Amino acid sequence: MDTGLLIALLNPTIALALGAAFLVLWFNQRHRPYLAVLTASYSLAAAGFLFQHFTLPIGLAPSKLLSSLCFCLAGSCLSGAVVARYGRRVPYVGIGALAGGGMASFCWFLFVQPDLTWRILAVNFALGGISLLAAAELRTVRGNGPTEKILFVLALLAGLNFLVRTPAVIIAHGPFASYDDLYASSYWTTALLSHALLSLLIALSLFTAAALDVMKALKVETYTDPLSGLLNRRGFEERAGLLLQRCAAAKVPTALVLADLDHFKALNDLHGHPAGDRVIADFAAKLRSAAGARGAAGRIGGEEFAVLLPLSDLAAARLFAEAVRTLFSAGSVDGLPPGTRVTASFGVAARSGDEPLGPLMRRADEALYKAKKNGRDSVRLSYQRPETALVPEPLKTG
Repeated sequence: MDTGLLIALLNPTIALALGAAFLVLWFNQRHRPYLAVLTASYSLAAAGFLFQHFTLPIGLAPSKLLSSLCFCLAGSCLSGAVVARYGRRVPYVGIGALAGGGMASFCWFLFVQPDLTWRILAVNFALGGISLLAAAELRTVRGNGPTEKILFVLALLAGLNFLVRTPAVIIAHGPFASYDDLYASSYWTTALLSHALLSLLIALSLFTAAALDVMKALKVETYTDPLSGLLNRRGFEERAGLLLQRCAAAKVPTALVLADLDHFKALNDLHGHPAGDRVIADFAAKLRSAAGARGAAGRIGGEEFAVLLPLSDLAAARLFAEAVRTLFSAGSVDGLPPGTRVTASFGVAARSGDEPLGPLMRRADEALYKAKKNGRDSVRLSYQRPETALVPEPLKTG
């Protein structure tokens, strides 16, 4: 096999392998449609390179038109998928205008005023513009992590590759008179190699991003209670421990609120477990909404909940608990008979000094017990301070 054919087959082989890998990922992560778009992008790129090197029975000009169309569609899909992966709005109008303009120019210099050099420039400028458009969208997320930063840099490099390398090499080489002249030029060799390198680097970055997505999802499943959407006990204790460390370092007050749904077993027995699940989900939603982003809210037992509130003293935490209690007891839960009233009891404790989470929870639990014992549907406070270790007095001599 001659070197030219080997280089020509390098890109479609790489693109097909990457497309197949993204297809496997998509089959296992159907909720991430950008993976399917990446599959289409790399498959189209492979087809573009094959149509570029091998002439179809339909003729030379239609084969080159089909090749350029595949390249423009591949670039559009790749940019759109990368932008969508990070939750940014895909600039469909901009991508469509650049791809459409590039193909219109290509057709002009193919059928109306044939010029191979300008056909090359038309497609490359369109792909360069699409790459820079993706880089502009990624600019706002590039600080989120190393993967985002790498993809932003790669999008910039891809844009410069199309917009700077192409005219520079063409100027150095001179206009192309025929495709034989093109395939023997340094432009074609650098185009194939740069495309292979950028394709691999972008794909590796996207594979890393997909792997991080899976790890994040697994972590969420490990630390999240599926029914309430709040942290489970393990997740709450980890999150609360970190918050307590930060609050201690910043010397800001912190309070803990424990809550327990009143007569929950009787409600389950009377109305059934689906109704009980709806009560838990409804209470959790109110708790999460009241806690906001600054607090850590978790379901630490069957009908037991906890909220750690940074920047809150005992009075502020009491107001928080009273607000949730009033809102919950006054509302109705879907699926329960009209007029069914569901309430919750609360225990509140303010952190003292660098008190660990365990003693703080015990004090809040004691306050919660008083609320349950004294009629429920109420808030009780812990005024107790954690016991300090007794330091023995020094022995007196003489």
